[in-house]
Amino acid sequence: MPDTTILLADDDEMIVDVLKRQLEREGYAVIAVYDGVTALELARSLQPDLVLLDVMMPRLQGWEVCREIRRESAVPILMLTARGDELDRVLGLELGADDYIVKPFSFRELLARIRANLRRVALSTNAATEERGDQVVIGPIAIDRKRHTVSRRSEPVTLSQREYGLLLAMLDANGGVVARADLLDKVWGEQWIGDPRTLDVHIRWLREKLEDEPSQPRLIVTVRGVGYRLVTSDELDKWNGL
Repeated sequence: MPDTTILLADDDEMIVDVLKRQLEREGYAVIAVYDGVTALELARSLQPDLVLLDVMMPRLQGWEVCREIRRESAVPILMLTARGDELDRVLGLELGADDYIVKPFSFRELLARIRANLRRVALSTNAATEERGDQVVIGPIAIDRKRHTVSRRSEPVTLSQREYGLLLAMLDANGGVVARADLLDKVWGEQWIGDPRTLDVHIRWLREKLEDEPSQPRLIVTVRGVGYRLVTSDELDKWNGL
């Protein structure tokens, strides 16, 4: 089965069909959608490895989809559009797109850009793993999987088993959103029956132990109607640099 999933969003069914077939021949799994709302929903729920996003789409334009995805995930985003003005390219990049390709384009060029962006993510992930080993550092907190410890500004933080489980479940998503149901299944077990609001209580306790301002969290972010996510160190670096 393909290891890499691409979300392809474009309202031109002919373009989608052609690209889907070509990408699948290259070994990618392709999820095709034709409007912006569906693209955003699937980007959140399926967490693809890369997003190919048309600018002009019904229900929600690609600009807005790009903006919302980038708020929640570090997934590579390539904008596909017939609009090649410099202002449009700059706008796409400022909204968080990683690359921009103007129609008409050759499949060979598109494939090269896809591979380059996936390679960049892989190299970044590998470098971070080699640098930190079993320890992951995100802003003021450090998570040591080997020792099962968490510290905040070098001071040990005592977490319950479920608080620690929630933290690891979000960490494993690498900046992506983890749905509420998935967090409950991972931490409380698939057979657990109870009030789902217990998840919100545990998230609040976790924020009180890890956040500088628990009422205005920067590390553990709520994605309304979906779930929660743990931001990445790269995101914090960008915010702190603003």
